[in-house]
Amino acid sequence: MYLSRLILNPRSREVRRDLADCQQLHRSVMSGFPNLAAPGDARARLGILYRLETHPRTGMPTLLVQSAIEPNWSQLPAGYLLDTAGVPNPDCKPVGPIYDALDAGMVLTFRLRANPTKRIKPDTDPGRSNRLGKRVELRTEADQLAWLRRKGEQCGFEVLSVRATTEHEAYRWERAAAIFGLEADKPEPVPDVRAIRGGKVYGRRADGQRMTFAAVTFDGLLRIVDADRFRAALVQGIGSAKAYGFGLLSIAPARSA
Repeated sequence: MYLSRLILNPRSREVRRDLADCQQLHRSVMSGFPNLAAPGDARARLGILYRLETHPRTGMPTLLVQSAIEPNWSQLPAGYLLDTAGVPNPDCKPVGPIYDALDAGMVLTFRLRANPTKRIKPDTDPGRSNRLGKRVELRTEADQLAWLRRKGEQCGFEVLSVRATTEHEAYRWERAAAIFGLEADKPEPVPDVRAIRGGKVYGRRADGQRMTFAAVTFDGLLRIVDADRFRAALVQGIGSAKAYGFGLLSIAPARSA
């Protein structure tokens, strides 16, 4: 597994296009990987997960892209990446050995930008059959936190503390530089768990259909309960809308008190 960091150039026309349309951003991310002739979801088969966020010190839009194979970012348009004056951009590091070393009982800081949703069932909304089976966003704080805890049970981890931030709030978490090439500090534990919605992500499909996703970014501490299931979640992602920048679970060692 590999993790790339790309610092984007906000003056680039293509970057501004991608920031406004998650479908276009998806295409740009996929341009770093080979086209697969066989049918199926190329993103899933290549193990691609990504997250767009704001660099905590520079304020520049930054892409983190995880993949099963090493990408080639040379196909991005000229000027798409920011000139970072000697700092590698893009930067790519292997994370497979880090994931292999994970074990039950380890406490880690984490970040997850997610699209918490549920499917409407006939017995809960019988009068709106056109929406049955569709995903709808979880709007309340309690529902979002319950969603995260359920995912933790499914994915082999226990949430110890968590906070949720808006899309543009600077994040701080411990030793991210050592693992992910980001210079930041560990977030303080948050005993009163709460969630704040992070706004909407928009895009248009090739047929012109508009897409809207609700975004919540969770930061906090977790404990690994089942290392195999946890590693699977790191590789496969958590939740829905993974093709559009959701589901990448990022981790770093937690600092001892």
